[in-house]
Amino acid sequence: MRKGETTREKLMDVAEASILEKGFGATSIDELIAETGLSKSGFFYHFADKNALALALLDRYVEREDALLDDLFARARELSDDPLHAFLIGLKLLAELMEDLPNGHPGCLVATYCYNERLFDRDVRDRYTAAVLAWRARFRAMLDEIAERYEPREPVDLDILADMVNNTVEGGIVMSKALRDTTVLTGQIMLMRSYVKLLFQA
Repeated sequence: MRKGETTREKLMDVAEASILEKGFGATSIDELIAETGLSKSGFFYHFADKNALALALLDRYVEREDALLDDLFARARELSDDPLHAFLIGLKLLAELMEDLPNGHPGCLVATYCYNERLFDRDVRDRYTAAVLAWRARFRAMLDEIAERYEPREPVDLDILADMVNNTVEGGIVMSKALRDTTVLTGQIMLMRSYVKLLFQA
């Protein structure tokens, strides 16, 4: 990685940690400059303004989350050809991954941005909406495959069920932080897993 790329990544790392800890509005450019040792012109060399930084952080976050989910559910599919069993394995792997984080999940940038949407321009707002819809489509595709083989025990909107995966993780992060208990997130994922299992298994 070239020096400029390293500096940009360091700046983004510091900014992401600050935003997740105290929010976008409370994270100042001056603070980021002081912590990274950059000059103000150095910051603006990498990012035109604070919204440009927010957009770059969001793109990086979504890319990392997508890669993580790709890996987990691909591994699950290698372990089972059955779409339901593979989905349940994937959720178990996700729960185990969250359990192994030493200080719990740091938080979700997409959720943080949604909570403070008035602070962002339209490009950022459109981007996090697209991310949420892409996650819905990801899980909906898996659920469609499950529903082709297994009749659900009760009528269910698969879009809403797909959203529930993301909602459970986001809600689990919030509860884990509020209760200062890193096991809450894992417990929430496993409970959702049980619901999906009961919904589709005869």
